[in-house]
Amino acid sequence: MLICPLCQGLLEAFDGGVACPANHRFDRARQGYLNLLPVQHKNSRAPGDNQQMVQARQRFLEASHYEPLATRLATIAACQKPTRWLDIGCGEGYYTARLTAALNGADGYALDISRDAIKHACRRDPRVSWLVASMARVPLASASCDLLASVFSPLDWSEARRLLSPGGGLLRMGPTRDHLRELRALLYDEVREYDDEKHLAQIPIGMQLAQSETLSYELQLDDPGSRADLLAMTPHGWRATAERRARVIDTALRVRVAIRYDWIVRDETP
Repeated sequence: MLICPLCQGLLEAFDGGVACPANHRFDRARQGYLNLLPVQHKNSRAPGDNQQMVQARQRFLEASHYEPLATRLATIAACQKPTRWLDIGCGEGYYTARLTAALNGADGYALDISRDAIKHACRRDPRVSWLVASMARVPLASASCDLLASVFSPLDWSEARRLLSPGGGLLRMGPTRDHLRELRALLYDEVREYDDEKHLAQIPIGMQLAQSETLSYELQLDDPGSRADLLAMTPHGWRATAERRARVIDTALRVRVAIRYDWIVRDETP
């Protein structure tokens, strides 16, 4: 299942880690994850979310603000009955944990490019194989997954197609144009519109949209800490000015959550 990020040979377990036939070895961290991100594949010394962003996201999610989103994600995934699945860009593992519970008995993998995120994530469930790895060079064998989950995460479509078995599918969860609109209106002079279906044009040949739905609800954020965490876990936390960020933190906020779920399947033929 796991392949070497350097030579793509199959990785086999050995004492304290994994190794390929070319003798590339990768030790398992004491927390339980495997770091399969070679230094030459990094775009910075510490790629991905830093500790502050990870902790902010963890606090916000554990406060159940996005609980309906996680519940719906797990329900859709469970309907597919996969035997092996991968959460691409799992962050600190909140949604991965919900997938694991819903897909009990299936072989689960989760990866993120951020080591800080994976350190938090791997505390959630030892049944998941937690990986520090690149989404553009996923260290899993071709056609090895029945289900891929991509939650608020960038996606390499060619990698998604490579990883999916015939008939398998990608469950993509991402924001619509209405998501956090009230927050964005406070942070920017102009709220930029975007096409909710723009990503569909990127679906590669051999994959097609099978199902789509949107979940929307209003969220009341009266706690300044929750508003600060929301800013810290989104790109708005560093795009907006310090003055406007402070205004958001200091004022109670009612905001719309609006998320789209797409189930995109790979054709049955190889």
